[in-house]
Amino acid sequence: MSSLTVPGTTPREATKAAPSPYWNPYVAGFGLGLVLLAAYLIAGRGLGATGAFSSVAAWIANALSPEHAQATAVHARYLASGTPLEAWLVWLLFGSAIGSAVSGYTAGRMAISVERGPRVTDNQRLVFALVGGIIAGLGAKIARGCTSGQALTGAAILNAGSLVFMLSVFAAAYAVAWSYKKEWL
Repeated sequence: MSSLTVPGTTPREATKAAPSPYWNPYVAGFGLGLVLLAAYLIAGRGLGATGAFSSVAAWIANALSPEHAQATAVHARYLASGTPLEAWLVWLLFGSAIGSAVSGYTAGRMAISVERGPRVTDNQRLVFALVGGIIAGLGAKIARGCTSGQALTGAAILNAGSLVFMLSVFAAAYAVAWSYKKEWL
């Protein structure tokens, strides 16, 4: 492996091995498809993360105000499934976090950093990420699923709403990408 030789690095950083190359996206996509197939065969349902967060939110709401949680249809549905530790989607997210940490570590890509363009400060980037995450979370609830649930699971079963969702995501991304490009150059 080659060493990083970036000007301005400390001697310790300069001797650090270069990270492994990224996977071929077609191979990674094929692997993700196999994971989705395995989820259907083993768990009887597809992938998605929104349900895990909803399960935890219902559990927290029930701990703070049981009357309100039981009276709210959305919370009651998740509470009927038991605690979040009984929800397979919570374990799916937990396993994904561990797997991505192991993958990042073994590939030499694990680091705490804030990726941003030259015209944005670290604090601005973190605020933008927080606001964007909140908007994405609200959008996932409105759309009745996150992008993994809509795009992977919904598209795999040819759900018309999921296909329209993904076309809309790509169209919106291409429509606004040029206006934000200057922030990263």
